Amino acid sequence: MLTSITEGILCCLTGKAASLVLPLESSEPSDGFEFVEVKPGRVLRVRHIVPERQPLVTEDQVSGHERPDGDCDDDSSPEDNESSTGSSVHCKRKITVYRNGQLVIENLGDVLHSEILQCQDGDLEPCSTVEVELADYKELASSPDPNPVPPLVPPPPGEQKPAPPPRRRRRKPKRTVFIDSRRVISSCKGTHSDVALFFVHGVGGSLDIWGSQLDFFSRLGYEVIAPDLAGHGASTAPQIAAAYTFYALAEDLRAIFKRYARKRNILIGHSYGVSFCTFLAHEYPDLVHKVVMINGGGPTALEPSLCSIFQLPSCVLHCLSPCLAWSFLKAGFARQGAKEKQLLKQGNAFNVSPFVLRAMMSGQYWPEGDEVYHAELTVPILLVHGMCDKFVPMDEDQRMAEILLFAFLKVIEEGSHMVMMECPDIVNTLLHEFFLWEPDMSRKDSCKTDTEMTVAVSDTLHTLKINNHMDK
Repeated sequence: MLTSITEGILCCLTGKAASLVLPLESSEPSDGFEFVEVKPGRVLRVRHIVPERQPLVTEDQVSGHERPDGDCDDDSSPEDNESSTGSSVHCKRKITVYRNGQLVIENLGDVLHSEILQCQDGDLEPCSTVEVELADYKELASSPDPNPVPPLVPPPPGEQKPAPPPRRRRRKPKRTVFIDSRRVISSCKGTHSDVALFFVHGVGGSLDIWGSQLDFFSRLGYEVIAPDLAGHGASTAPQIAAAYTFYALAEDLRAIFKRYARKRNILIGHSYGVSFCTFLAHEYPDLVHKVVMINGGGPTALEPSLCSIFQLPSCVLHCLSPCLAWSFLKAGFARQGAKEKQLLKQGNAFNVSPFVLRAMMSGQYWPEGDEVYHAELTVPILLVHGMCDKFVPMDEDQRMAEILLFAFLKVIEEGSHMVMMECPDIVNTLLHEFFLWEPDMSRKDSCKTDTEMTVAVSDTLHTLKINNHMDK
């Protein structure tokens, strides 16, 4: 503690930041670690584990171009081609934003049955947060008013007529978004050479927090990719605040995605990393097959808090680093024992310089990522929430499940913010079941056409108030 205070005072006097994060030589160079220069002088450490049978995909293929020899990607086996032909789902919804801040979402396309994810005991468990059913949109539109207005009775002679009720002003929509597309959703197995898993950590983390998941899925034959964000882990730490804005980090991850992406990619994000997964899913809807959001919070635009402790000077944060580390341990884990401290050390979590930490928190500005942005996503999404999480309230992930088109919320009672480190077996099982899941559309009512269908999610019509911007 005394050393930390002394270094903080020297930092204030000299004007230099302390404890810089610099690229390190990997202790296991043969275990899939690579250093990728996403921009001149900006190098990210990436753990990339790929079975030898899988050929690499060029960046031109991700960008929608053909290979230099003119041939399209045809390296997948017949088994892969069969696995890619999954269920075709009609994604159709109308999103209306009114001038008073009200958001109305109407789902008019196909429906995914809620009984999709199995529990550990193998029984099918319905997801109550995404209770869906088919309904006839025309019948709903012409249904009688549940609270009809009684007819006016003429007043007795000699009495004054009551004043007519004021006419309700018709609301004018500020913005209307229509989604009308078809998405093929299939099972993704480790034996499929066209599948890649991307793991993205949050503020203060590193790719090491995914250690259990990377080992588990690589043993199953999946190709896994996990980068260290700039200033984290063994990636370079530029000493300029602009290097840690949301847009700068998003472009880094775009470069990593374009380098390693395949035909079907699954994004797994934690905390702040969820926002980058959302960004990539929105930018590459044809390449992102499924998304997993772990303790990511609500579907709100990012805006840094002006009253946060992270707005203090870097030298002050350096002095407070032991207290911040203790606070993170207490809030990030359900228990604070020797095991959790060891997990924190092994995961290299919350081990960044005060300058990087301050710049990361101040750079969380993403006004486009509001509720409409999330409602436009048509990719199936698994939400995983640790019940004991003190950073992200439960109602934020519930709200996310309401906004998203195909979202399935799973709550782990004994988990907290770092649930993938606390409960790796449960998280790995949930993720694997979601990867293998393919929607069963056999229950779809074939007697009705798509134009006559509507999906009722939470009483068919979501009428939601846009909350104030929340800092994730």
